[in-house]
Amino acid sequence: MQDKSRFTIAVFPGDGIGSEITPITLEVINKACSKLDVSFDFKVLDAGAAYYAKHGESLPAEAMSVAKKADAILLACMGMPDIRYPDGREIAPQLELRETLDLYAGVRPVKTLKGLPLPLGDARAQALDFVLVRESTEGLFASRSSSKIIDNERAEDTQVITRKGSERVFNFACKLAQRRKELGFKGKVTCVDKANVLGSFFFFRQVFDEVTQAYKDIDADHIYVDAAALQLVRQPWMFDVMVTENMFGDILSDLGAGLMGGMGMAPSADIGDEHAVFQPCHGSAPDIVGQGKANPTAMFLSAAMMLDWLGSKHDVPAACDAAQRINRAVETAYEAGNLKPFEFGGQHGTDEIYNRIIDLLDA
Repeated sequence: MQDKSRFTIAVFPGDGIGSEITPITLEVINKACSKLDVSFDFKVLDAGAAYYAKHGESLPAEAMSVAKKADAILLACMGMPDIRYPDGREIAPQLELRETLDLYAGVRPVKTLKGLPLPLGDARAQALDFVLVRESTEGLFASRSSSKIIDNERAEDTQVITRKGSERVFNFACKLAQRRKELGFKGKVTCVDKANVLGSFFFFRQVFDEVTQAYKDIDADHIYVDAAALQLVRQPWMFDVMVTENMFGDILSDLGAGLMGGMGMAPSADIGDEHAVFQPCHGSAPDIVGQGKANPTAMFLSAAMMLDWLGSKHDVPAACDAAQRINRAVETAYEAGNLKPFEFGGQHGTDEIYNRIIDLLDA
């Protein structure tokens, strides 16, 4: 572990609203750290669908090189529905980053904020705080570049589940559950699978049972993915740490974002042993580009996740403190109930949300 107080961050604004929410996020980071012994060297890099349309590649080698050398990667959003590869797939360099940097743990926190109109009325649904961990290098996504369409009559994609990939994401989820238990949460990890139908998921569950034997201080259980979807609507407070395959995690994490009120509230991280990417769960939102309606909250919260990860990895408490400053500012901004982004039916856009949070960080 290397002690340090200055970090190099590779920054990808990407496409669409990315150029609107990225600069203010860097300002939020700097403001949160202004009175602390931690600073940043931001390397802003081009990549994404618009870059592909101009240059014929979506993630240039130079940008990847900078990302590999950086202490962390902050990414806004990439991809545009009308710009695609010749085979029809959307441009998604974020997947290339996951694969190249071996970012196997997709971390999707689900935490509701007071003061917002949320879809579930139960008081417990107004105080959700759980985490979905998605295995991000294998599963059904592993075949995305080798899909087969046979004689225009049949299409095939192959799911890949390995012991190595499963063990490391289960260990990650169990250690997260341990840390959460120390903070007063349940200390439970739930494996989400389809072991009653597919042999690959039966294997996935077997590995889960083996790994969790080493974690006697937390609880471990299973749930089929269809039942998990039902319970995420019916009683989501039953979960603490959920861990699942790539495709299932992609789908369920959007359901989790819905519980928070929308994608504009949902941060995420893709974490490996050496590298990590932090980005909001939402896309490039081309329908609202340039209108000032983009909600930067998820980007701010993703930046807080980045600061916390850097602080923990490099033993820099000031970075963890800065993360908590951002989290508290976001929570306080919404708690009063008079800040409502457009996706909640309100009239508060990018600038209003940014100004409210930066003022709280300035206080």
